[in-house]
Amino acid sequence: MSAFVAWSGTASYVADEALLSVVNAAIALERPLLVKGEPGTGKTLLAGAIAEGLGLPLLSWHIKSTTRAQDGLYHYDVVQRLNDSRFGGTDVSDIRRYIKKGVLGQAFSADQRVVLLIDEVDKADLEFPNDLLRELDEMAFSIPELDETVRARFRPITLITSNAEKELPDAFLRRCVFHYLAFPDRERMDRIVKTHFPILDTAVVSAAVDRFYGFRRLSGLRKPPSTSELVDWIAVLVRAGLSAEAIQNGDPFLGVLFKTEADQATATAKRRRFE
Repeated sequence: MSAFVAWSGTASYVADEALLSVVNAAIALERPLLVKGEPGTGKTLLAGAIAEGLGLPLLSWHIKSTTRAQDGLYHYDVVQRLNDSRFGGTDVSDIRRYIKKGVLGQAFSADQRVVLLIDEVDKADLEFPNDLLRELDEMAFSIPELDETVRARFRPITLITSNAEKELPDAFLRRCVFHYLAFPDRERMDRIVKTHFPILDTAVVSAAVDRFYGFRRLSGLRKPPSTSELVDWIAVLVRAGLSAEAIQNGDPFLGVLFKTEADQATATAKRRRFE
């Protein structure tokens, strides 16, 4: 095992005690940390904060619906080798020249410990997590074309995020340390906002956060506004020079918070019901 170094958070990422504890548990156990939560709660940013706090490089693998597990390991560029053999001028006998490592391959081959982010694992095919079981468990994979195994000299600190769009296989879950990143309560949200706007008028911030939580309490929203959208909204309100009273009594820049016409209409129709 690698020497244990505890993560204590960063000035720009507000982490509560539960999150600090689970991150450090995953680091100590050298197991992937699976973080679930609604979009916009800071799951992806957490990987950068861990890397920053520990002074380690960050490698990110952003998963799409078409992503395969093999994409993260390596790619053998057969087409390029064939073209080189047809048109000459290049030595094609060295297959290694045509092996391109993916993000996992780069993390395993790194000459120091890295933070590895596998972002939105639930976007891929249902079999995607199962296809990574051995690699995440053993931190190794084979390259048959070279008849060799790539094995991590330094096990990366692995963070896997999920928006809970799909259920993940039990075998995959067993290999992870799990944490649900709950939506911030008012106290933690005030701290988050303060890290982004340290010198902002407190009355303006308070009015914006009050309205924000009022919006989130509305029933029937397809997508309640997230933390990242609150930060964007406050930035726009400040640039517009709006007062706390204007924020409390109006509906400025709802397009920053709500991304559908129906949600905007709901927010406008029910704003007088806020507590």
